[in-house]
Amino acid sequence: MATDLHLAQSADADALLSRSPLAALIGMLLDQQVPMEWAFSGPHTLLERLGGDDLDAHRIADYDPEAFAALCSEKPAVHRYPGSMAKRIQQLCAYLDEHYDGDAEALWRDAATGQELLTRLEELPGFGRQKAQIFLALLGKQLGVQPKGWREAAGAYGEKNSFRSVADITGPASLEKVRAFKQEAKAAAKAAKAAKSAGAEAK
Repeated sequence: MATDLHLAQSADADALLSRSPLAALIGMLLDQQVPMEWAFSGPHTLLERLGGDDLDAHRIADYDPEAFAALCSEKPAVHRYPGSMAKRIQQLCAYLDEHYDGDAEALWRDAATGQELLTRLEELPGFGRQKAQIFLALLGKQLGVQPKGWREAAGAYGEKNSFRSVADITGPASLEKVRAFKQEAKAAAKAAKAAKSAGAEAK
């Protein structure tokens, strides 16, 4: 992972995301129901509390669950729901420990096709299809991980020159474009739901 990521909008947190595959995965896991910067700052917050040079999947998986939940809940908390997300982080790390010897980068290092990589990502605890596709797009667009057919496997998130997700954020300007896209999509979904409801009532 050689490219500099700018997802936490914080130098230290982004530096960790850029050098640590596990940190990037945990950040992606946390990226729901909180602002993106909060989610992707979470791995750095964890590292500060755990100590050491990098996050370690085996160590996190083996950590006492109550103590780990408390660590995630300290202010500033790693997520709006620190208890449930602490459990998910440990589940993710346990899966990586069992299936990839704790090496997060092994997920994509030898993936022959985009579809194979997507399948591996979807198998991760806490990763549904959308999250897996967004992370696949992030790997392809910013981290040089481009197995055959990766754009197709990433769906709309793999499109060139798009501003749909964290995969397209390289700084403050692109962050604003992605936020605007999400707000438009949310408004369109709300309008469609209202139209559908009105149509049902008219019948």
